[in-house]
Amino acid sequence: MTMTLHSTAFENGHQIPQRYTGEGDDVSPLLTWQCVPQAAHELALICEDPDAPTPEPWVHWLIYNLPADTSSLPEQVSRDAQLQSPVKACQGCNSWPEGENLGYLGPMPPPGHGLHHYHFTLYALRSQLNLPPGVQKAQLLAAMHDHVLATASIVGTYERR
Repeated sequence: MTMTLHSTAFENGHQIPQRYTGEGDDVSPLLTWQCVPQAAHELALICEDPDAPTPEPWVHWLIYNLPADTSSLPEQVSRDAQLQSPVKACQGCNSWPEGENLGYLGPMPPPGHGLHHYHFTLYALRSQLNLPPGVQKAQLLAAMHDHVLATASIVGTYERR
């Protein structure tokens, strides 16, 4: 079976409700997944906006070192660098300036820039990365290289007028 990723907050390809954006409460949406490969030792999730007017996609969330038997992330995950409850995980740096750059920060595209697409991608990894909290996306991707067993994604949209 293919690994799948879902959200109760929005359907794939549809608008992310304002609650989960910088114009709302700016809390992370509930995410659930199924069919993680049995060989997986760890999970990681990246949320990014490839439509951002920046050279690289704008990173909204890096969360990793999730145990492979985890099947969801609750709504409103704390922005702490290291989580113990309700899930055990580490969070990395998003693209916001220093001081605000750990944990989930939701959609907030420039007004009038058009519709943006927010890609939430879950990675099932064949080994434990043992990365410390606060890594950058490039560090996470480098550590995951050759360790990805499966991926699943969901895309939400948002536009500021």
